[in-house]
Amino acid sequence: MRSRFVAGALAVTVTALLAGATPALAQPQAPATATGTAVQQAMDRVLANGAVGVQVRTTRDDLTTTAASGESVLGTSWPVPTSGLFRVGSVTKTFVATVLLQLVEEDRVDLDAPIARYLPGLLPDGDAITVRMLLQHTSGLYDYVKALPLHGAAFFDIRFRPYTPHELVSIATDKPLDFAPGTDWSYSNTNYIVAGMLIEKVTGRSWDTEVAERITRPLGMRETSAPGGSVFIPGLHARGYEPVDGRLVDVTELNPSWGGAAGELISSTADLDLFLTALVDGRLLRPAQLAELTSARSITDDHGYGLGALSRNTPCGETVWGHSGGIPGYTTLAFTTLDGSRRMEASVTNGLGPDSDDAVYGIVDAAICG
Repeated sequence: MRSRFVAGALAVTVTALLAGATPALAQPQAPATATGTAVQQAMDRVLANGAVGVQVRTTRDDLTTTAASGESVLGTSWPVPTSGLFRVGSVTKTFVATVLLQLVEEDRVDLDAPIARYLPGLLPDGDAITVRMLLQHTSGLYDYVKALPLHGAAFFDIRFRPYTPHELVSIATDKPLDFAPGTDWSYSNTNYIVAGMLIEKVTGRSWDTEVAERITRPLGMRETSAPGGSVFIPGLHARGYEPVDGRLVDVTELNPSWGGAAGELISSTADLDLFLTALVDGRLLRPAQLAELTSARSITDDHGYGLGALSRNTPCGETVWGHSGGIPGYTTLAFTTLDGSRRMEASVTNGLGPDSDDAVYGIVDAAICG
């Protein structure tokens, strides 16, 4: 659920597989279609940095190519499937922001209204924190994941533990604000837990139900879902790993309820491509709402952040929009130019070694720029 450029990003160490689990594994298959030398070199660099596997989907001017490298199961010769499913982490935030912006267009939510108007009493500073601040990470809310035991042996106690949104918000509100609302920027998963609660308050249905009804079902995204308490990834998938005391442990099965509306979804590169295409071609958001989503404030030399969407300035001069994300075992990238002519989606299955943002974002640059 992390966005990889963020300091203090989520990193989890875990134990062995859930006893008795029999998930669908990636089996040997025909070699994937190559996406070109630049993408292959970028994948090689990520593997050299310690990743177990990587799959990439690239679209340029209506030509789509796919590629994969590494192992889908550690210690085997099984290739990474180019059609495999994975946990998308913080890419979930773009789905949630899209639903809220649709509610803004329907005059059911006001971006500049305080969250206390919709969820009175939830946040001590709810009168000062607006919906826009939640979506753009300018609320100052403490990031609850910093307080969870997500490292080492302590994680063993919560790996399969269910969390409710109220529990997660309570963890955050037990801490003071990081800064006065609206005065600074800091990535906080708490913002999107509250955003998911806002969707439910306004619509009477859970955030993931609204995502399904408004986005995934109309677009035919059959491989995208919220786990709903299940610890498994349905269908074909590469296994995900995390380092524990210098060795890799399979963490594919876990309860991601602590990700919730901030990072719980499962998807595929093909489905994420359907989402990105519909996001920028007007099927999901009208021009005014898309303009809000892409109203970015600069956060690094290479990145800006809008409303649930991250921008990246690539070396070839193309600015792309989407999100990155991470959850134990998996790192996701999903970006498109605003005209939709260049798009990329990738999943990295994590491993040992240096966790280099430069290497991971090199996949974006290679896919977009060639």
